[in-house]
Formats: sequence, C-alpha cells, structure tokens
Amino acid sequence: MSPSEPRVALVHDFLLDLRGAERVFLVLADMFPEADIFTAVYDEAGTEGRFAHRNVHTTFLQKLKPNATSFRRLLPLYPYAMEALDLSGYDLVLSSSSAWAHGVLPSPDAVHVCYCHNPFRYAWNARETTLRTQPPIVRPALRVVLQRWRQWDWIAAQRVDRYIANSETTRRRVARYFTREAEVVYPPVEVGRFAPGVVGEHYAVLSELMPHKRIDLAVRAFSELGRPLVVIGDGPDARRLQRLAGPNVRFTGRVSDAEVARLLATSRALVVTATEEFGIAAVEAQAAGRPVIALDEGGVTESVQEGRTGVFYDEATPAALAKAVAAFDPLSVDPADCVANAQRFSVDAFTQEIRANVDQALAAGPSPRGDRRRPARGLALAGRRAA
Repeated sequence: MSPSEPRVALVHDFLLDLRGAERVFLVLADMFPEADIFTAVYDEAGTEGRFAHRNVHTTFLQKLKPNATSFRRLLPLYPYAMEALDLSGYDLVLSSSSAWAHGVLPSPDAVHVCYCHNPFRYAWNARETTLRTQPPIVRPALRVVLQRWRQWDWIAAQRVDRYIANSETTRRRVARYFTREAEVVYPPVEVGRFAPGVVGEHYAVLSELMPHKRIDLAVRAFSELGRPLVVIGDGPDARRLQRLAGPNVRFTGRVSDAEVARLLATSRALVVTATEEFGIAAVEAQAAGRPVIALDEGGVTESVQEGRTGVFYDEATPAALAKAVAAFDPLSVDPADCVANAQRFSVDAFTQEIRANVDQALAAGPSPRGDRRRPARGLALAGRRAA
C-alpha cells in the first residue's frame, strides 16, 4: 500500500459459514486486498478457507470456539466484544453489519462506512415474534436484553459516518430505528456462476433453514399440492421442516455452489417465503433463467419484475402460496428476460457504487456524530433509551 492510500479495516459480524452476507463481504475483501479483517468469531473451515490468506483479527470470544450452530448463545456479549477491537491506526473502517459490526470504535479521525444488511432483526423488526417463540419463563429476561440491545444499537449507529443499505426495505429500517439516512447499493451477485439449463419438474427453495424464513409455508403448500419441491440449505429448523414434509419434498442440506447452480437452472421456479431484506437467491435464480414465486414484501419486490420474471402472492400462508403456484406457469417466462434482469445486480455494478460511496465519505472526512472516545460498554451501560 502506498503512503497516499488509506489504511483500511474491514469488519463483519461473524465469519463462521458462507451465507448471503458473507458472500457480500468476500467481494468487499476482494475490493481491498491489503485490508485487515476484523470479526467477532472466525471459522476457517466453515468459510471454506475463503479468508485463509487474509489477516483476520477476532475478539476474546474466539477462545470459546463457537461455530455456526452455537454462536447465538453468546448473543449478549457481542456488542462489548466488537467495541473491544483495536482499530487504531486505520483511516477507513468499512463494516458489513446485520447485527453488531457497525458498533466498532474507530479512531476519532477515521471514517466509518457501514454497509447495512439489516438492523439486528431480533431486537427491532422481529422482536415481538422472537419473544413469542420463547418459553414464558425466559421472556422477561430476554425482553430486558433486547431493550438494552436497542439502546446500544442506537448509540452505535450515531457513530457511523455513512450508511449504505442493501435495499429500500433496509434503508427504511435504518431511518426508522437509527434515525440515519442511507443510500441503497444492491448486493453483488455472481451472476456468471449461473446459466439456463433444461427445466425439470421440481420447484426450489434456497435458504438458511431458520424459523423467520418461514420455509414451512412452502413445505406445507407443496405437500398439499403434491408437486416436487427441493429445499436447498440447512439450519436449526431443518428437523421440524422434515417432519412436516410429504414424500414429494426433498431436503438436500448444504451443497456446493455448482450443485446450487444446477438445481436452480433445472427448477421450474424458485419459491421465496420470507420477507427478505434483499434476497440474493432470487437474483441467482433469475441468473439461471428461472422465475421467482415470492411473498410480496421486502427486497424481492425490487429484484423481481412481476409478470416478466416472476409472480407475487399477498399473504404468508400455505394456501396463498399454493394458489399462486397453481395459477402460475413458469414455462411461460422467457429465460432471457430473467438473465437480463439479473445483470443489474452484478459484482461490477456493486463495486463501482461502493467505491463511489467510500470516496465521497473519505472526501467529507469523519463527521461530528457520536463520541468515539468513550465506549458504550456493551449492553449493560447503554445510556440512551431507543425508540
């Protein structure tokens, strides 16, 4: 790095596996090949060695060796762990945050740009749902933890110099929860990994198997319809979903990138049941020439062109999804239209827009927002009550 170039630190919540946010972070890492990487916890095997050649700094939580299954048990400790990271000496801090990465404490003269995938869902837009799913005896304590998290989160957000949101949905949440403005830059999708193929009989779901993804809607709908459904991905909700499934629903678990591309290209359509902040899988399906059947909410409404590259259904119920599947003919969609639409979300488009935002933030310099000299000290000492 030449003396005139800024010293860059890249920050991500955790690096334990390769999901959508981690794939975005990989592109950011490629954009800044000399940057140091900071994260709460890191698993080289879980991330398929994609960061093995980089200088990865972790927090004290790394000593507990959490993995993609167990890391959530440490939830109350992550804000304090991120504040404890030493970012002194860096000119630019670029964080990739869906939870706590935006809470790091850069030097007072550094510029902090945050690419926000979503404000921490369990404390904000999914707080009440989260509480309802817990045993009654746990709810009072969890409610206190989430309230303190909201307090810490708001304070942390005021220290960021520039926010970038991954969709209009996230931009609105950043404005509502953090009272901060953000520019939308859609996530990068490796559209070149995909190409149209010979369409088969199955429909596809591509998702982490978490309760908030509502994959059970697809499992129930397709079990009732009797049409073949392939569920690609794994997660803590896998066993429950398998118990709900009829014989026409197949679970692949986690598979290779090449197998994902094949299963999408040969599917009739991708089915999306969650309110995604953006929904990279929907773009991947279109890059493979296949349409999308999605709930009419969230970022997917920005990436799917209704009637041209997919169709939406209005209610998050198995009946509404089943009705949409029965009424929609995926073979009537031109694969070329899907591929052309997916090109809007290429890696090149993302990198150009991120560089423009970073250059503007560096030119403006650090803002007077917040106080970087005095840490918020995690959840326990957050002083301001968030809305």
